[in-house]
Amino acid sequence: MTPPTDDTPERRPGGRTARIRAQVLEAVRAELGEHGYEGLTMEAVAARAGVHRATVYRRWQDVGGLLADVLDAAGEDDWGPPDTGSLLGDLTALNEEIQGSLVVRPSIPQALMAASFRSPRAAEAQQRLWEDRYTRCEAVVERAVERGELPPRTDARRLLIAATAPLYHHLVLLRAAPDPRLAAQAATTAALAAAAGAFAHPSPDDQG
Repeated sequence: MTPPTDDTPERRPGGRTARIRAQVLEAVRAELGEHGYEGLTMEAVAARAGVHRATVYRRWQDVGGLLADVLDAAGEDDWGPPDTGSLLGDLTALNEEIQGSLVVRPSIPQALMAASFRSPRAAEAQQRLWEDRYTRCEAVVERAVERGELPPRTDARRLLIAATAPLYHHLVLLRAAPDPRLAAQAATTAALAAAAGAFAHPSPDDQG
């Protein structure tokens, strides 16, 4: 292992280096949205970003490195889950955000998910981003428990997956037309199941 230098994506310095990174990552998103993983090249990204291709190769090495950094950059934002005052409201609003990102054309999240199946580096970065987003969204479940809407030992990850998975299945796997009712329906189903204890861990007394 060698320590990161100014030319590696591990450091996030400001100034010119940060500007170049922003230009290149925006170019990656645009190229990916227009041409998909198969059409993504280092040369095209460099040309669109207005950056010498030697700089792109030196910092990111290959297409996998570019994709990984785009995904890592997504985890550097200050995004937080909706806080509407109720579990159903939060899950519905979250689903509406997800649906919006998946139906817009071009859908960069869809393109990145597809690319992660082709690039090991992108796959690792995609996993890091999923973990980050699920961790942030645990606040939705924690607030619901504090309000008394859910049992104390509700498994946040299982509930969140149950609430959001129908959107990915419908829009990404089936490639079906957007259903304006789906976000609320999936949220309602998950919220009702969670309130009934479907995602609650048994108490130590019950296990005994």
